[in-house]
Amino acid sequence: MVSRNAVLRVARPTDHLERIAAMYSQGLGFEVIGGFSDHQNFDGVLIGHPHHHYHLEFTHHHGTIVGRAPTQDNLLVFYIPEPAQWQAQCDAMLQAGFIAVPSYNPYWDENGQTFEDLDGYRVVLASRDWTV
Repeated sequence: MVSRNAVLRVARPTDHLERIAAMYSQGLGFEVIGGFSDHQNFDGVLIGHPHHHYHLEFTHHHGTIVGRAPTQDNLLVFYIPEPAQWQAQCDAMLQAGFIAVPSYNPYWDENGQTFEDLDGYRVVLASRDWTV
């Protein structure tokens, strides 16, 4: 068994807490690993991938409207080198409600597919391995 030296958690606010958590869980194969309600006026859902050491945390502050992503270049990028797995993941993203969009940076169109969630945040599925 591999020990975890660190876990990365990326957190961001949303006006659509349950729907966003469901989109990312269904589209990327994450699972709900926790959550909280009315913790100092915040609600949250934590999702994690069963095979990787990273989490996403979505929060909503009561009485606050967050709106859409600040730019089209706010990205989460996942590298998926195996073509059949990459295509299956792209299909899952569409089925989960993400919309395929042209990338703001054309590099990502040459190396994968970009998807936008209902808050305007984007996920890139790169159809290649990551190398330094």
